[in-house]
Amino acid sequence: MAKLKSDDEVIVIAGKDKGKRGTVRSLLDNGRVVVSGVNMVKKHTKPNPQAGIAGGIVEQEAPIQASNVALFNSGSGKGERVGYRMDDGKKVRIFKPSGDLVDA
Repeated sequence: MAKLKSDDEVIVIAGKDKGKRGTVRSLLDNGRVVVSGVNMVKKHTKPNPQAGIAGGIVEQEAPIQASNVALFNSGSGKGERVGYRMDDGKKVRIFKPSGDLVDA
């Protein structure tokens, strides 16, 4: 069970986008995550008439290190660390400072 999952709301805690919030779009194998609206980069694309792609400069999200994001707790209004607890024989994610369930 990973501490971060797709569609989790996270907040950036380090780097040029510190303080920005977004949802996790994908998790990569090398310990990086793609967060919507965070770490935007400009990519130069060639036109491809067969695929209907116009050339130009396109903005897209780049991966960010997973250690630079924290799961956002809407109850406290800030990013918090995630831990695990056994509830009724199931392993569930909890916020470390408050002990609240993440997926509740």
